[in-house]
Amino acid sequence: MNNTLDKFNRLVDALEELPTIGQKSATRLAYHMVMNDNFSALKIAHAIEDALGSLKKCRSCGGMSEDELCYICSDESRNHELLCVVENAKDILTLEENGLFDGRYFVLDSMEDLTITHLQEMVESGITEVVFALTPSIANDAVILYIEDKLSDYDVFFTRIAQGVPTGVSLENIDMLSLARALEDRVKV
Repeated sequence: MNNTLDKFNRLVDALEELPTIGQKSATRLAYHMVMNDNFSALKIAHAIEDALGSLKKCRSCGGMSEDELCYICSDESRNHELLCVVENAKDILTLEENGLFDGRYFVLDSMEDLTITHLQEMVESGITEVVFALTPSIANDAVILYIEDKLSDYDVFFTRIAQGVPTGVSLENIDMLSLARALEDRVKV
């Protein structure tokens, strides 16, 4: 007789590979799916399979899409003069959640995948402002400088999202880079 739980342990290991899921959470989720709610577990499995078979990168912006062009790139009502450069497709979801940005996007993913030619083609299509919505870091500052240099021949201006001290957070809990940026970019009251 086999006294191991190899299949259960493989499920726990698989769940543990997800971001923010540690061993305790993975074990709790696996136990719930296997012992308490088989229907939800099967629903999750089918949804994952369906998403993996249907989702791909938008050929224009690099965001997630079920078609060649995502719903944002296909939307003629969006502002085609604004281009927001983001690190990954998940950032688009975050920005779209609040509905405050109505332009187009360009996903970097990584410097290796950065195709400056494609970005230049997007700018040539009528972009007047490139907004950088990148996580504050020295590496991303270098990426911004690189892109600005490559687009310097175009009549476009560059902005970045505001950085600094978040609302409700005391100064002792702010990292030095954010605090330095907040002081450099201070505004008159």
